[in-house]
Amino acid sequence: MILGIESSCDESAIALYHPLHGVVGEWVHSQIQQHSQYGGVVPDLAVRQHLENFFPMLDLFRSGSFSSCEISEIAVTCGPGLIGCLGVGLSIGKTLGELWRVPVYGVNHLRGHAFSPFMKLSSSDLNWDQLLPHLGLLVSGGNTLLFEMNRRKEIQVIGRTMDDAAGEALDKGAKLLGIPYPGGAELEKFAIQGDSTAFKFPRAFKSKEEKDFSFSGLKTSLLYQLQKMSSEEIQGRYCDLCASYQEAAVDQLSKKCRHFLSKKPYRSFGLSGGVANNQALRDRLQGVCSDQAVSFYKAEKKYTGDNAAMIAFAAFLDRDGLWSNENGQLSFNPSLMLDSLPIRSYGKE
Repeated sequence: MILGIESSCDESAIALYHPLHGVVGEWVHSQIQQHSQYGGVVPDLAVRQHLENFFPMLDLFRSGSFSSCEISEIAVTCGPGLIGCLGVGLSIGKTLGELWRVPVYGVNHLRGHAFSPFMKLSSSDLNWDQLLPHLGLLVSGGNTLLFEMNRRKEIQVIGRTMDDAAGEALDKGAKLLGIPYPGGAELEKFAIQGDSTAFKFPRAFKSKEEKDFSFSGLKTSLLYQLQKMSSEEIQGRYCDLCASYQEAAVDQLSKKCRHFLSKKPYRSFGLSGGVANNQALRDRLQGVCSDQAVSFYKAEKKYTGDNAAMIAFAAFLDRDGLWSNENGQLSFNPSLMLDSLPIRSYGKE
């Protein structure tokens, strides 16, 4: 089994992944309540919370039905993320590796997200000939990336946000509408009740060939719209404002994906990251993939945010040849062990 450790931002998480059985255990502590009073993540507070949370979670793991002797390796997030938070996870991972005498691998956090749509597939269903080449959209509070995964599982970024990430734009828009951090999910609840065509908010880069995204202008346009309205008007059209604002973000993302899906014969499309939890975006991209006759894989909602399960899963996928399948049984081959795995990052991230 692979023990995954995630501490890149404000989620303290550990998980156990088995190649045959998938995720067999996970423990997560969210810090949202602690950071919400400040309107965003406070790095020093996040580090302290990680130090307080990880050891009780490890005690829960040790007191459960698993033991350290069942762990064959450890996978820990090595970046990108808040440096102090990453340091906590890396220190714990390296310490456990020395204690248990098992190898420790660094996993790029964004690569974990990129692979997460495939987590629901069993090892027998992971037929890469049917999945690759793959087009993926990673949308979160810190990143918005459109990328391609080739047949060797190498990732190349096609487009990225030039300013705010999609999740950041949704949270900032929610804040302008009086919804406390993190507000994107609450904004979605109001949007369901509104008319998404009521207000015309801008879509950046209308040219189909433009690869990048931009959401800072969307936030500014909402600010200007609210300044033109009285408190009574805002209250009366609150749900319409939420729906129209969300629609502008979803529309930009889905149109870009539709265009690039038509450019190459992709076999699958994946949606991942925290904003992948947005049902409007999931439904829109499902329709896009249906129109393009491309298989749609979306990360399970519980794995759209920062989590250790995707880190362990990515570590497993990135070691072709380390696992052998004989007579239907997957087994680890230590003779093929690598001293370290290449940490593959997304461009400048």
